Amino acid sequence: MARIRIPSTIVILFVMVQTGFLLFMYTRYSNFIPQSEEKPSQAHILILSSWRSGSSFVGQLFSQHPDVFYLMEPAWHVWVTLYQNSAKVLHMAVRDLVRSVFLCDMSVFDAYMPWKRNLSDLFQWAVSRALCSAPACDSFQRTDITSEMACKTLCGRYPFSKVEEACKTYSHIVIKEVRFFDLKVLYPLLTDPSLNLKIIHLVRDPRAVVKSREQSVKALARDNGIVLSTNGTKVEDNKYKVMQEICRSHVQIYETATLKPPHFLKDRYLMIRFEDLVRDPLSEISEMYKFADLSLTPTLKSWIYNITHGQGSGKKKEAFKITSRDAISVSQAWRNVLSFQKIQKIQEVCKGAINMLGYQLLDSEKEQRDLSLDLVLPRRQNQFSWSSFNPKH
Repeated sequence: MARIRIPSTIVILFVMVQTGFLLFMYTRYSNFIPQSEEKPSQAHILILSSWRSGSSFVGQLFSQHPDVFYLMEPAWHVWVTLYQNSAKVLHMAVRDLVRSVFLCDMSVFDAYMPWKRNLSDLFQWAVSRALCSAPACDSFQRTDITSEMACKTLCGRYPFSKVEEACKTYSHIVIKEVRFFDLKVLYPLLTDPSLNLKIIHLVRDPRAVVKSREQSVKALARDNGIVLSTNGTKVEDNKYKVMQEICRSHVQIYETATLKPPHFLKDRYLMIRFEDLVRDPLSEISEMYKFADLSLTPTLKSWIYNITHGQGSGKKKEAFKITSRDAISVSQAWRNVLSFQKIQKIQEVCKGAINMLGYQLLDSEKEQRDLSLDLVLPRRQNQFSWSSFNPKH
């Protein structure tokens, strides 16, 4: 049987034509495939902090923005319902609830509030301007600066379904949470293509945190028990065991985010110190807004100035309220209130966090009382980046 010899040049030409045709068809077909790399239409911001660190104040800086749908600590419902478990065990349930809220799927609350409910059944609902204005409530406009008291009076009886309805109308969804102790727990959210998640990590001098926690001992007792895994028993943190866990978590979160972080964290993590925020509010808030792709309006500028330049001293009865205060004085109040013996104990359990977060340790009571001695180190002296970092990947 005769064999037909085909010149190699013809074979090469045929292969090239075939390859070109396949590439053409692939390119044409791929235009009809949804691009998974496209970001979701909504932006998602998680304010990650701990109790009594100024996170309620930072939450309000976002809540009052007309483009933001804000919820304060929705995972409170998880901890109240499953209080006999530890914080570590509850991490997954908290994460799943947070993800559902970011996606405006409020059916997740059915597991924690099975009864027919109104807006007022949601934890701290009235601090959310979005739940006090249309379409959640008809009493205020989106551009209004709303007060918690007025909102409670006028909007509490609206149906719970308004939460989801309102959520879907905003470009930015912001959640403030104090119930995450490990950044790696959030990796599934950071890699979820249905989310466009960024994290603002708010920290505060642990000594100031303890002073504030002492004003809220009973309110924090149940949470303390969950942190310390006491099977539902309430605990007062007399030996600073909870503070030790809080300080460890801040170190863990910071180190995970900045020391050889995964590529998906690039430009999605921002560290903010409460002390820097109260010293130069507009500059720090502008940085946070830029990070979150928001603009600072004249109305918000005026409100921020008034809320940080009041005469209030942050009394015990105001522990969970956002009132007009002398913010700088409040941030330094611990130096006049705590005994040096307490400060030594706090420094002992939180030394690593105090050093890493850029605060100065105290060696004597004389240094403690000398308010001219600045214990908040300038940023340039710290060895880490304070804004969104640029890892080499």
